[in-house]
Amino acid sequence: MLRLFLKEHAAFIVFELLLVAFIMMLYWLDGFRNVDTAVYSFVISTLLIVSFLAARFIKRYRYYQKVMAKPGDMEHMLQREGRSPEHIQADLYLQQLYKLYQYEVQALYASQNRHLQFMNQWVHQMKTPLSVMQLLLQEEQELDKNSVREEVERLKSGLDTVLMNARLDTFEQDIQIEKVKLRGLVSEMVTENKRLFISKRVYPEIDIDDSCAVLTDRKWMKFIIGQFLTNAVKYTFEPNKKVYISAECEEDQAVLTIRDEGIGIPKSDLARVTKAFFTGENGRKTGESTGMGLFLANEVCEKLGHKLTISSERGKGTTVSVKFYNQEATQEETNDLIKN
Repeated sequence: MLRLFLKEHAAFIVFELLLVAFIMMLYWLDGFRNVDTAVYSFVISTLLIVSFLAARFIKRYRYYQKVMAKPGDMEHMLQREGRSPEHIQADLYLQQLYKLYQYEVQALYASQNRHLQFMNQWVHQMKTPLSVMQLLLQEEQELDKNSVREEVERLKSGLDTVLMNARLDTFEQDIQIEKVKLRGLVSEMVTENKRLFISKRVYPEIDIDDSCAVLTDRKWMKFIIGQFLTNAVKYTFEPNKKVYISAECEEDQAVLTIRDEGIGIPKSDLARVTKAFFTGENGRKTGESTGMGLFLANEVCEKLGHKLTISSERGKGTTVSVKFYNQEATQEETNDLIKN
C-alpha cells in the first residue's frame, strides 16, 4: 500500500522539493547566507510535507485496502471506502457500472434459459411426428404418403420456428428491408400452407389490392404471416370455416388483418398470448403448442417497427393485425440500424 501511495504522490513530492529548493535559491541570490536558517527552513518544510502525506495516507488507508484486496464476490465493489470527493465519485461510478453489468448478465441468463426451455419443449414435440412415421413404416400395408407428408410438414414447421428463434438474437445482422407487395406475399404463404387448409377444410379468402406494398423484411414477414395462418387453421375445429385476409393501405401506413372463425381466445389469456411459452387454455386443448409462435411474431414486429394487435371473442374467432407505420421513415431508420 505504501508503495502504491508513493507512486501516486511521486510527482507531488518532487514538485514540493523543487519548490523548497527554488525558494532557498532566491534567498541565496538575495544575499542571505545563514546556513543554520536554511537548514531549519528545509527541515520544517520536509516535516510539513511528510505530515501532510502521512495524514493523507491514513485518510486513504481503507480505500487502498479495498483496491488491493482480492475480491471474494462482485458485491465487494459496492462497499464505500472512499473519503475524498474523487474516491466517493469513483465508488458511485463503480456502483453504476455494477448495475449495468447485473442488467446485462440477467438479460443473458434470461435469453439462455428461454433458449434452453424452448429447445426442451421443441425436442419433446418433434418426437411425436417421428414416432408416427416410425409406426407408418412398420405397417405391412402400402405406405400412406399423405400421413407421412403431414408429419414431415410438422417437422418442417418446428425446424423453421427453432431457426427463427436462434436468429432472433442476431436480428440486426439478418435483415433486408425492401418494398414487398402484400397480396403476393400472402398468396405465397397460403400456397405453402394449402395442405393444412385442405386437411382442416378451412378456406382462405384474400382481399388485398395488388398495388398495396409495404417496406419490411420479406423473410421475417413470411414467418409472421405463416404463424398467423397456422394458428388460424389450427384453432378452427369446425369444417367449412374461412380465414379472411385483408389489408388497408394508405399513403403513410398500412394494416394487414387476418381474421378466423375459430374457437377464439379467452379474455383471461388475451393479454398473455405474446409471452414466451404461454400456451393458455387453447394450447392445452391441442397439446401441440410451444407458446413461442406469437411471442416470436411479436418480437420480430417490434424489431421491424411494426405494431402487432390481437383481438378475440370466445367462440367467434380471433383477429390479428400488423400495422406498418410511416414507411419512408421506417426505411431510413432501418438503413441507419444496418449501417451501425
